[in-house]
Amino acid sequence: MSEPLNILVTFRHTEPTEALRQHAIEKISHALNKYSIRDGVEISVTLSVEKRDHTAEVRVKSLGFDLTAKVTTEDLYSAIDQVIDPLEAQIRKNKDKQITAKHQA
Repeated sequence: MSEPLNILVTFRHTEPTEALRQHAIEKISHALNKYSIRDGVEISVTLSVEKRDHTAEVRVKSLGFDLTAKVTTEDLYSAIDQVIDPLEAQIRKNKDKQITAKHQA
């Protein structure tokens, strides 16, 4: 089994809860493990609340790429769930670029 990802979860303008932290870690880990992203990766998740806007922002930094996805909804759990789609789209796009560059070389 692979080594677990090191994911830093930061809370802004809201109480940090273990349930939210675990939900974010599980969802992000599952999405990144699907694409075999593991070694040498810095992952930070920022969960913030401003009035009625609940925002989840995920940043994935590695030697080959720097991806950021941000979603704002009316609920932090749904923001975490919805931020996965744009993050996965960016990962797929990045992987496709790497494969294309390899074949052209």
